[in-house]
Amino acid sequence: MSDALKAHISLFAAQVIYALNYSIAKDLMPVHIGPLALVYLRISGACLLFWILSLFARKESLDVGDLKKMAILAIFGVFVNQVFFIYGLSLTIPINSAIIMISNPIMVIVFTLIVFKERITFLKISGLGLGIVGAVSLLLFRGNFEFGSENIAGDLMTLVNSASWAVFVVMAKPYMQKYQTVTVMKWIFLFGLIYMTPIGIYDLPHVNWSAFTPEIIGAISFVVVATTFLAYLLNTYALKALSSSVVSMYIYTQPFLATIFAVILGKDSLTPIKVLAGVLIITGVYLVSYKPTKKEIIK
Repeated sequence: MSDALKAHISLFAAQVIYALNYSIAKDLMPVHIGPLALVYLRISGACLLFWILSLFARKESLDVGDLKKMAILAIFGVFVNQVFFIYGLSLTIPINSAIIMISNPIMVIVFTLIVFKERITFLKISGLGLGIVGAVSLLLFRGNFEFGSENIAGDLMTLVNSASWAVFVVMAKPYMQKYQTVTVMKWIFLFGLIYMTPIGIYDLPHVNWSAFTPEIIGAISFVVVATTFLAYLLNTYALKALSSSVVSMYIYTQPFLATIFAVILGKDSLTPIKVLAGVLIITGVYLVSYKPTKKEIIK
């Protein structure tokens, strides 16, 4: 199995986790746990898991300069990303967050163009356009999408989260190629935990831990272990073999996967529009990730 195929499988698995996370995380807040407390649990739990995993990985040392840059990356990829997504989700509705996150691949392509002067091809623009149309179509047909004063704060925070993740995906790629994934992630999450501790610790005493049921504990465990530790691991692993724009494009598969899950559970039904939207998303991801062969380039 090629490295590129492994990366695509990793990205697909991460999107399955994200598709499930919107509703699971939303149901936890603010009734069972505050958003800042949940973020602190996510970051601290994932940090612990990355450091444990690093004990079984090949030992490698980091350049001091790279370590300093990872401290900056942690601001975008962990601290701002986590706080603004979770807090934003608590102030808006899941479908709004999903719609706004569609902006992420656009931001990634723009940042990549500015930072790395990466060539923007017709195929990439076409794939991006198809992905946007397909994802928006699926989300709008699910209904309940609404912009309003009661959601605006959460929507804006989600937009900031989208931008911070775009910066992280673009700027983290060189380090993912230079070091092992777990080496980079254990340091980034350690720095993220340092940034989060002053505000996260404040919210923890207000959590009614004694009222937690097995279902609540299971949901929090999913958010910490799957949505944070595993999803970050899968996404950053994929950055080794694929471009930042391809990694970000997989966001468009989230509404498609959510629709598939709903159909399987009997909560939704397939329609021609939904099938067409799914085809557009898959085609879009393919076009953005397509690399012409040397023969095609010569032609």
